[in-house]
Amino acid sequence: MAALEVQAAALQAQFGRAGAVAFEASPLGGVVARLTAGGGSACVALQGAQVLSWVPQTGHRDVLWCSPLSRLGTAKAVRGGIPVCWPWFGPHPNAALGLPAHGFVRTAMWHVESVGTAPGQSSITLSVALTADQQAIAGRGVSVSFCVTLGPHLEPSLDVELTTTNNGEAAFELTEALHTYFAISDIGAARIEGLKGRTFLDQLTGQKAVQSGAIQFAQETDRIYWDTSAPLQIIDAALGRTITIHSRSSASTVVWNPWYEKAVRLGDVPPEGFRDFVCVETANVGPRNGVRVAPGEVHRMACRISCTQQS
Repeated sequence: MAALEVQAAALQAQFGRAGAVAFEASPLGGVVARLTAGGGSACVALQGAQVLSWVPQTGHRDVLWCSPLSRLGTAKAVRGGIPVCWPWFGPHPNAALGLPAHGFVRTAMWHVESVGTAPGQSSITLSVALTADQQAIAGRGVSVSFCVTLGPHLEPSLDVELTTTNNGEAAFELTEALHTYFAISDIGAARIEGLKGRTFLDQLTGQKAVQSGAIQFAQETDRIYWDTSAPLQIIDAALGRTITIHSRSSASTVVWNPWYEKAVRLGDVPPEGFRDFVCVETANVGPRNGVRVAPGEVHRMACRISCTQQS
């Protein structure tokens, strides 16, 4: 039996729950947990604690986009799903350290802490053991965990929660994001509502502006919206569905699509693949919306994703 299958079998024996939580070796090259509840399913990779797929109900399309070129078990993070950016977003403030963008947990192997089941609901909680070097950067006594839950709610939903605990003696400052890739029919046809009137930083030009109306796309887009709290909606008329995002303890929203030229440079997005997704990220980023976790405190950033589909 291959090593991945042995690992999956051991996890299944310890944590598997019939009809709710199953562990398996993925064709992508790593071990994943598959959650099922209320007719829906989600796939969570142990590498990066990354949600790779969420299908709200049998027969529905996946709400998340994942690049067919991505693979688990490599030094590179999977392009798609819900990557976890922690304990910094974007490049590390000290470029001289040569640290990876978006933190050091995106490609780390996370460990299963627990699984849960209830009528119409299943969940998994993962944690990651930071190395001594990472503890020196993040802060001694700081830890992180990630929980993924399916239902139950009035409509199909996926809940994800990133928890930072500071058991150290010094305050811990961080930025963070749940870098969610949403599957859409075409980037030129979808729109995002809920950010009207919010100030944003255009990271391509360095300019600030105020959002007027819905967000629509005709070119590369990379924006940080500050002080956001209202629910957001991705309206996709071609697919006949609306994706709603409710965030909690998140003051920033990042909206990103690489468009054609940037997608080619990335190397793990197929030609024209940029048309198939938009990133709408639950976040706390930049000096304006960074988070300070005092000794003995716990900070939880979460979002609930729901999807309504026209019949």
